[in-house]
Amino acid sequence: MSAGSTGVNDSASPLHIERHSDRTIIRLNRPEVRNAIDQSMVDALHAVCAELETEPKVAILTGSSGVFAAGADISQLRNRRRDDALAGINSKIFSRIQELPMPVIALVEGYALGGGAELAFAADFRIGTPSTKIGNPETGLGILAAAGAAWRLRELVGEPRAKEILLAGRTLQADEAKAIGLLNDVVDPEDLELAGQALADRIASFAPLAVRLSKSAFHAPREAHPLIDNVAQAVLFETEEKFSRMDAFLSKREAKKAKKAAEQEAAERARAEAVTTEAINQQRDSHTREEGNNA
Repeated sequence: MSAGSTGVNDSASPLHIERHSDRTIIRLNRPEVRNAIDQSMVDALHAVCAELETEPKVAILTGSSGVFAAGADISQLRNRRRDDALAGINSKIFSRIQELPMPVIALVEGYALGGGAELAFAADFRIGTPSTKIGNPETGLGILAAAGAAWRLRELVGEPRAKEILLAGRTLQADEAKAIGLLNDVVDPEDLELAGQALADRIASFAPLAVRLSKSAFHAPREAHPLIDNVAQAVLFETEEKFSRMDAFLSKREAKKAKKAAEQEAAERARAEAVTTEAINQQRDSHTREEGNNA
């Protein structure tokens, strides 16, 4: 991870932000209500998204106190009406998170239900722990999962599993979620942030613009291909980073070839020397035997 971080966080803020040179860590901070997503958290997420759109970095999204997010804040949701639904309060922020220029990694410990699950679905990667429970029980409250699950889940896990979660209210345990690809990995709780940082390290080791354009191409509609791929590749083909990385790759490959050739030459020399030594020893032994017989 890059050295140094910035960001002054109020303990009462719905998010705690750590800003590093190549990544931003976003911690949901409403532990008293299991990180339920309310308007203040939505507003704070919009603010950090604006930062990440201006200065693209990998984002790590995590919960607190052993919980990712238990859902939308029911006390606010109870009072929302038709115009609030049409405004797409949660769907807009989750779409904005999905569309961030660089990848988003969700560290999903404990409950990720309702809006919390939809927030996790908007990430590019999801890492859980054995305590992870993920699902969309909205129909039990007389509403539907309207902030992305109704279409993202089908893309993520296929129609049959998506219907189990959305229509039959099935909550998945960690091993089930991993088995169907909803979680990329499941690790021990003490290793969760380490796993997220390791994945961020791997992404940060690649060319940032190549990662950004790969994500854009991945999420482009089918009819945009192959044009978007060709245009993105054309941009990358002209970057200095492409030349420097490829030159480094070729130099490393040539160095490996030279090392292998030297090792093979040394091995052949050693074999030749062994054969010569064996022949000399055999000749010496023969002479010794002849001298013994003559004696």
